[in-house]
Amino acid sequence: MRGEKLERVGREHKLIYYDGSGKHDSITMSGSRWFDHKNQVGGGAIKFMQEFYDMDFQTAVQELLGQTVTSLSHAPPKAVVHEEKTKEFKLPKSNENMHRVFAYLIKQRFINPEIISFFARNHTLYEDKEHHNAVFVGLDENGVPRQASKRSTNSFGKTFRITCEGSDTRYSFSHFGKSEKLFVF
Repeated sequence: MRGEKLERVGREHKLIYYDGSGKHDSITMSGSRWFDHKNQVGGGAIKFMQEFYDMDFQTAVQELLGQTVTSLSHAPPKAVVHEEKTKEFKLPKSNENMHRVFAYLIKQRFINPEIISFFARNHTLYEDKEHHNAVFVGLDENGVPRQASKRSTNSFGKTFRITCEGSDTRYSFSHFGKSEKLFVF
C-alpha cells in the first residue's frame, strides 16, 4: 500500500530502500514478520510501522486497520539505540531445594531429569525462594550471570514469565555443547 520496493528471495522478501549512503537491503520479511539484519531488530506489523514510519502505537494500529490513511514520507530505518539499564542486576534468592521446579519440568514439560540436573549443577537453573518460580540464568563469556528469567511452576491458572530487572538480554539461558548439531528452543 505504501509503495515500498520488495524483492522476492526464496520464501522471503527483501525491503529495498535508499538513503544518503546508498541502496540498502538488510531487512527481510517473511509472512507477517520482519527482521533488520544490520540492526538486529525485528517484529510484527505494528512494530514495523513504529520503527520505519515513526508512528506511535495507536497511529500504527489505526493505519493498519485502515481507519486513517495519511501520506507519510519514506524515512530510512532509524538506528537502534540501546538504553542503559539503571537497575543493578541481581539474581533472585535461591530456595534450599528444587522440588517444585523438578516436578513442573518433569511432569508438565516432560523434560528428562538428567537435563534438569545438568543445568542445576551448572547453576543456570534453580528455584527462587520467594515464589518457587523456575529461574533460568544466562551467563556471559566468562561464566558470570548477566541475565535471569523467571517462569511460574504452577500447573493451574495463568502462566507467569518475566525477565529479571537489570538483565542484559544479550546473554540468554543457553548451553554451548561440542556436538555438530544446533538446537534452538
